[in-house]
Amino acid sequence: METPYPKLIDPSKTRIGWIGIGIMGSAMVSHILAAGYSVTVYARDLRKSKDLQIKGARTANSPKELAEVSDVVFTIVGNADDVRSLLLGDDGVLSGLKPGGVTVDMTSSKPGLAREIHEEARRRDCWAVDAPVSGGDAGAREAKLTIFAGGDSEIVEWLSPVMKNMGIVRYMGGAGSGQSCKIGNQICVGSNMVGLAEGIVFAEKAGLDPVKWLEAVKDGAAGSAVMRLFGEMMVERDYKATGIVEYMVKDLGMAAEAATAMPGAALNKQLFSGMVANGDGKLGFQGVVSVIRRLNGIS
Repeated sequence: METPYPKLIDPSKTRIGWIGIGIMGSAMVSHILAAGYSVTVYARDLRKSKDLQIKGARTANSPKELAEVSDVVFTIVGNADDVRSLLLGDDGVLSGLKPGGVTVDMTSSKPGLAREIHEEARRRDCWAVDAPVSGGDAGAREAKLTIFAGGDSEIVEWLSPVMKNMGIVRYMGGAGSGQSCKIGNQICVGSNMVGLAEGIVFAEKAGLDPVKWLEAVKDGAAGSAVMRLFGEMMVERDYKATGIVEYMVKDLGMAAEAATAMPGAALNKQLFSGMVANGDGKLGFQGVVSVIRRLNGIS
């Protein structure tokens, strides 16, 4: 079956492939299924796809097989090595995608890899978009993610009917630009998290009620979305993952690899790495306050 680009995306005709059905991926693809699209999913353990199958998803046994029956293939997986294998491997998506097909990688990954995938896709008369997201599992559940898109502008625009089911798309420029935007986002989030954690621990050490402290400062210059979302969780030692700290370490590591002088990001990476060293790598970003507490002798 010929892929439809540049014809308009149509839920009754455009076939979606999806790889990555963790907490965020499952919520995101559920919105696409609810919008009426035909969706095929691939997972190493297909038992994890049972809920999506109940909602109407089909399954494939390999990334190549999935691509052969898809017009647009989305990926949202753990790291750049996974992305490389799934998209560029011998049994990967690009080995099965028909000319005119599109890959959309929503993993937080490396800008250079995004450009490499784009180049290989064009060599095969396909298209590639890098589109990492911000908003965590809550944003995924509520379809309120911010999607940072890099690639050919007309392809990003063409994808908008399906992407809008997951959130708001911000076009950032050519291939790799979406990934660069996400790394910059994580630099800011990491710094805000550490600053908030230190402010809370300072308040605790000073004998202040940390909840009252948050209420006192939240509407001034110290206030932020990070404070609004995570302040009380830090105070209450609620470290449930909305974004896994291992991924923050990965993202800040990519900032360091960019060969840009980012001393704050480098220090923050060490603090988040302290969570991983303490066995808390699967907890949420806000758990960095536990590292600051340990440094200050607070259990």
